[in-house]
Amino acid sequence: MGDDAKRERWERVTAWPGIGASVVFIVAYSVNILATDPPSAVHAVVVTVLIVVWAFFLVDYVVRITLAAHKWRFVRANVVDLLSVLFPIARPFRLLGSLQRIPVLRGNSAAHLRRRILIIAATFVVMFIYVIALTEYQIERYAPGSNIHSFGDAVWWACVTMATVGYGDYYPVTVPGRILAVVLMIGGIAIVGTASATIVSYLNEHTQHLRHQPPSDEGRRLDLPREDDARETPKGDE
Repeated sequence: MGDDAKRERWERVTAWPGIGASVVFIVAYSVNILATDPPSAVHAVVVTVLIVVWAFFLVDYVVRITLAAHKWRFVRANVVDLLSVLFPIARPFRLLGSLQRIPVLRGNSAAHLRRRILIIAATFVVMFIYVIALTEYQIERYAPGSNIHSFGDAVWWACVTMATVGYGDYYPVTVPGRILAVVLMIGGIAIVGTASATIVSYLNEHTQHLRHQPPSDEGRRLDLPREDDARETPKGDE
């Protein structure tokens, strides 16, 4: 039987190491793709780092699912963690799951929820564009008939695709590249929807707060009769 209390303690302990491992993986993954002709020593270090980070993700996931009281519920709630063990492209997004385990981002109040959504959403947008562009560049740069030949081209393509603008100056020609384009478009729609809902929620909460706020001293002073007016005698009584 699992123990959720022990699992939560493990998650608190491994929150910051998980963030560090995700950042290290992003750097090593980037070097592995962007470096055109790295020295053999650099290549060996990069491959070693990628293997060590993957092993960390694997051990962390196995320990957490072992300690979980409800295994299937844990699997459904941590799909990204499972994908990060199976697919390299999903490993940088492990950073998002680690951010949720930081104590300062926890809490069920509206302020905590809004802060958590904004931080995670901003991190997701940057990482989403970067990782998709990096993978798209790796897939498309040597494909026959491809027009994405540099990482800058891939980043530009990722930005206009996620924004659903689609200028058509750069486009994927391979099947995996087009699948990534679909994922990017779906992610762009989800990001816009989440940002809009967060802004509307903040405005509604701020409006309700102003409605229930007592009038300020300045407002009360404006409503009171002036002393000179109180002393003035009406003309009809003269």
